[in-house]
Amino acid sequence: MHIKEILSEAEKGAQPSFSFEYFPPKTSQGVQNLYERMDRMYNLGPKFIDITWGAGGRIAELTCEMVTQAQSVSGLETCMHLTCTDMGLDRVNEALARAYQAGCTNILALRGDPPRDQEKWTATDGGFQYARDLVRHIRDTYGNHFDIGVAGYPEGCDDNKDEDELLDHLKEKVDMGATFIVTQMFYDADNFIRWAARVRDRGITIPILPGIMPIATYASFLRRANHMQCRVPPEWLERLEPVKNDDVAVRELGKSLVADMCRKLLANGIHHLHFYTMNLAQATRMLLEELEWAPCAERPLHPALPWKQSKALGRRDEDVRPIFWRKRNKSYVLRTQDWDEFPNGRWGDSRSPAFGELDAYGIGLTGTNESNQGKWGVPKKLRDIADTFVRYLNQEIDSLPWSESPLTGEADAIRRDLIALNQRGLLTINSQPAVDGVKSSHPIHGWGPSNGYVYQKAYLELLVPPSIVDQMLSRIGSNSSLSYYAVTKNGELKSNAASDGPNAVTWGVFPGKEIVQPTIVESVSFLAWRDEAFRLGTDWAHCFDPDTPSRTLIETIMDEWYLVNIVNNDFHDNQTIFELFKDLEVKEADIISLS
Repeated sequence: MHIKEILSEAEKGAQPSFSFEYFPPKTSQGVQNLYERMDRMYNLGPKFIDITWGAGGRIAELTCEMVTQAQSVSGLETCMHLTCTDMGLDRVNEALARAYQAGCTNILALRGDPPRDQEKWTATDGGFQYARDLVRHIRDTYGNHFDIGVAGYPEGCDDNKDEDELLDHLKEKVDMGATFIVTQMFYDADNFIRWAARVRDRGITIPILPGIMPIATYASFLRRANHMQCRVPPEWLERLEPVKNDDVAVRELGKSLVADMCRKLLANGIHHLHFYTMNLAQATRMLLEELEWAPCAERPLHPALPWKQSKALGRRDEDVRPIFWRKRNKSYVLRTQDWDEFPNGRWGDSRSPAFGELDAYGIGLTGTNESNQGKWGVPKKLRDIADTFVRYLNQEIDSLPWSESPLTGEADAIRRDLIALNQRGLLTINSQPAVDGVKSSHPIHGWGPSNGYVYQKAYLELLVPPSIVDQMLSRIGSNSSLSYYAVTKNGELKSNAASDGPNAVTWGVFPGKEIVQPTIVESVSFLAWRDEAFRLGTDWAHCFDPDTPSRTLIETIMDEWYLVNIVNNDFHDNQTIFELFKDLEVKEADIISLS
């Protein structure tokens, strides 16, 4: 989606919108951590993100990789920075082609800063001298595919403080095809309002996005302000000085100061704010909460579907997904992007030959061995693993090997039941409660268009030892509303499903639309998930040295236990699934005997 369309919607709506900027980290672990943080910050509700450009070398490559990850995999509407620095025509074209292939439709075209070893900016041989030339090249080459943003300088740029000349340059960039303006960071709202009026006086009508940097610490605030040569109101410094050594107090005061500035901008015709996050979440989140923009029960996010859609080209209209990847969105998108058909019965034969090898999708466990041990502990017995799952259910940790994201309020209705199962050694990987027709605007279960009603069947997915599987299946046999699949790592499959076709477990009824059935359980995709689920557990085991108690314990569970999913097709009933396991408990001795 073009940013100008996003901004047009914001202008028409009652509530302003906002976006986040990120930059490529220096280390591979930093990159992985940033992906996880971007995913979490998506839940704050940005309309898009942008990713800065590193001049030349590996950082430039990383920008392209991050755009692909964010746009194609995480489903974040993304704007890619592109600069003229150290970029000949071939490299510019290569970067644009990669953005195009990732489904990115927005570019922020900049001249860029000079390389660190140069005092003055000079064009690369065969490259562009000015940002306006880059804008023109993008427009000439790709037509209207890309929305093109350009920089605005309310306080001048580092090598030019002549406001009239900079406004002339801005008008030239707009005449070449720019469609929105993003300003450098500032803290002087009155000066921005004055400058924006001068921009309009030049006949420039495209949207202006003010660049806002939240205050995280006093030192970083001053360092960044000095680097950007932006004016800080004296009263800000007077108020911050007494608490400058107290980071908590600085963030509390900083959020109030910046929020007041934002409110002044909004009162003067601004509809969208662009936040320079510096890859940090806390200060940005606090500012959004101060502005009362952070999602909550009164201001929920309203996704069109129960999951975050990928914006990848060719997948914008995807409206069905197997429930197994519910907590691993990136994995699902990566490994299914080349499937001949989506894994359900609507588009022909679901038995696609394009499942491929897991390694090809890069969907194994992420993080270093040490960091994963820090998150999930060093289990030496089943009780230790169960305690880790309970900590996740209590939201004391925000991930598990099978779950990339924190638990949401959806689990509240069945949280006690899930905790009880794990405390008895039955490890729950995925679940959802039954929902019998709540409004589509419901703050927890709602999704889709307004004035609709949504439903879902109770679903449970868990790891079960062989000693309990037969008892569980015997109990299921007497209840015709329950359907299940149970499979081991080596492929031993048990099921009572009437057919291999899809079983809808989430659906919605909306005015003027057919019934939408977006989440399904289906045999072929479950077997694909089986490979991944056991691989993730094995990766977790390999975080520990061979022959250690932790590795032996987890490998035994992966090698011997069943991965089971159960659907209660009576969508009024939440408890029958849990009653299946009444009085069933896994003993430590069961693990020992298996190993």
